[in-house]
Amino acid sequence: RVQRVVGPDVIARFNGFPAAKILGNPASGYSSGDAIAAIREIADEQLGDDYSLGWVGSAYQELQSSGTGTQAFMLALVIVFLILAAQYERWTMPLAVLLVVPFALLGAVLAIWLRGIENGIYFQIGLLCLIGLASKNAILIVEFAMQQRDRGMDIVNAALTALRLRFRPIVMTSMAFTLGCLPLAMASGAGASARIALGTGVIGGMVVATFVATLFVPLFYVLVASATEKVKR
Repeated sequence: RVQRVVGPDVIARFNGFPAAKILGNPASGYSSGDAIAAIREIADEQLGDDYSLGWVGSAYQELQSSGTGTQAFMLALVIVFLILAAQYERWTMPLAVLLVVPFALLGAVLAIWLRGIENGIYFQIGLLCLIGLASKNAILIVEFAMQQRDRGMDIVNAALTALRLRFRPIVMTSMAFTLGCLPLAMASGAGASARIALGTGVIGGMVVATFVATLFVPLFYVLVASATEKVKR
């Protein structure tokens, strides 16, 4: 027989189980990690053992990638070091290049702190980009200093000459890149938070890596080259 009953038009399911979908964003002053922790705490207090939480979208990606940012960052440093060691055919000289990376990271952290942006996955992607971008500036100076050193110039003069001749092209290329990233830092609309985090971090890191770290590259080269020659003697 046919019987008329009242029921929902749509039954939500997740992985085959009846589910209730919850959508939300962290409040101002809180990160997505704080929001996830709050949801877990409330679920543990209010829901029974026959309930479980299933994450989708950016929350799922954040939980899956938790703790992998540091591993990716360290792996990137190792790869850059090995490539430079093969290029220079020396194990110590890449240190003069990689010592500028902390300056870029400091600039990126200060930039997002000033704009009140959280340390998310997109900002961490920007940090990976900064490893190569900051190293690029140092490579230009170290490479030219090594060439001058091979021609018989002393270590200090070789480093200063390299800085004087390479500083202008470094500034030109870095500023061109920085201006190209301004639309990211000033993005609006759907997905703007991801672009803003990426653009702001990269711009802050490049500004510090260009105008501060570049001035320290000759010092790093002098220290590494002097120590290497002392060890050889």
